[in-house]
Amino acid sequence: MFRIPRINFMVSNALLASRRALHTQNYMKTAQHPVALRAILPHTKPFSTTSKLFHGHLTPPKPGEELKVTFILKDGSQRTYEVAEGDSLLDIAQANNLEMEGACGGSCACSTCHVIVDPDYFDALPESDDDENDMLDLAYGLTETSRLGCQVKMSKDIDGIRVALPAMTRNVNASDFD
Repeated sequence: MFRIPRINFMVSNALLASRRALHTQNYMKTAQHPVALRAILPHTKPFSTTSKLFHGHLTPPKPGEELKVTFILKDGSQRTYEVAEGDSLLDIAQANNLEMEGACGGSCACSTCHVIVDPDYFDALPESDDDENDMLDLAYGLTETSRLGCQVKMSKDIDGIRVALPAMTRNVNASDFD
């Protein structure tokens, strides 16, 4: 006959109590709770002193200072957005759920945010640097007016800019060459 081993409930209760305490601490860090509950748990400060920014984080433009950008999507449809000065094309696209990957997070280390700038606006952009040109060499469908969306920041000089998203992107990492 099979016998079920006896469990030491003292150990189990202690283990359960410690798990509950750990769960409560983690739960308190991630959720909104009444002040009375937060007061009984130890206060922890975040490690970072900088504010949190996420992909696609945009500062709303001030009234009267809106700049316009138009994206021509792969299917030929157009989307126009009002944005603030200093926003990158990559951030604008990601904030509006457009198909622009930005695999490197906007650090100019890939070509997945490749855009084709309308020739009427291309000369108004600052010149691309060597890092951007190196990444553009890896881009699919490179044209004379190609730029990386992470490197194009909105300014009054390019208000109304029109950019097309290429039919495809090529995601090449430096580790692909090791």
